[in-house]
Amino acid sequence: MIMLDWASLRRKQENRQVDVVSPAPPAVDPVPAPNPRNGIALALGGGAARGWAHIGVLRALEEARIPIGMIAGTSIGALVGGCYLAGKLDELEEFARSLTKRRIFGLLDINFGGSGLFGGMKLTARMEEHLRDVTFDDLSKPFVCVAAEIRTGHEIWLSSGSLITAMRASYALPGVFEPVTCNGRVLVDGALVNPVPVSACRSYEQPLVMAVNLHYDLFGRAAVIKHAADMPKETEDGEKAPLVVDKGPHERNHRLGITGVMVEAFNIIQDRISRARMAGDPPDLSLQPKLGHIGLTEFHRADEAIAIGYETTQARLSELDRIIAVLG
Repeated sequence: MIMLDWASLRRKQENRQVDVVSPAPPAVDPVPAPNPRNGIALALGGGAARGWAHIGVLRALEEARIPIGMIAGTSIGALVGGCYLAGKLDELEEFARSLTKRRIFGLLDINFGGSGLFGGMKLTARMEEHLRDVTFDDLSKPFVCVAAEIRTGHEIWLSSGSLITAMRASYALPGVFEPVTCNGRVLVDGALVNPVPVSACRSYEQPLVMAVNLHYDLFGRAAVIKHAADMPKETEDGEKAPLVVDKGPHERNHRLGITGVMVEAFNIIQDRISRARMAGDPPDLSLQPKLGHIGLTEFHRADEAIAIGYETTQARLSELDRIIAVLG
């Protein structure tokens, strides 16, 4: 086990404790240092259903023949990144596009008396159809899954052992999915500590870090609303002022259940943490797909999310090429 101080990697202003561990014994060796000219480092952020946009991002990079040197992923970013490096992106995309509300419900196994609403074993069984016995050593490039240790609050980097176990730990949303135990550590969703894992990419000393932030357009910036009367009004053409993200009449009038409240509260946490961490440790290039209209649990909207991720990346390819040319 290696204790790393995140701030010492970049700012040396805070004391963040990061453990690099293996999801299966023995403890992990130090993070390897790949060739720094082997391609860009990609930080794939968390965002639940909006994370299908990562598939579109990877498709656009593939088409443009942009080399990827390593990937760090949090939550669904870990799921997509892991499948990509395992050569299973086609299977994941097919699965995502096939989802309907009914199929999603069928994948959720209620966990009575457990520490999460869902056990997650049905999802695990689906992953094992394609990734059984796959380890980090089998991946085409270095990969880091970010998780959080629930007892200590430590940020955990998983970079060896079982790929499925690491991905499950990274997306184990507290209260929704059962935590995952690795080497005696109880791990939950990495978005609690590092929603967009730029710092994990920096540790590999890649020349260029590109982040995909799925929360950019979800909440207002700067203002604090003290009274309801202070809420921005609609303009004459019906548009909302920038402070408020209008999610449509369905979401405005829909009463949230307990799961919805937990997920939306977690969404706020991710947004605030990602802003703070990316301000202190900014990527060289940040992609910010506009996904605020897609609900965190709307996994059946994969077609739309993938298209948005693809189009967002396409629009920044010329800028990415210029940065690579300067660094190369």
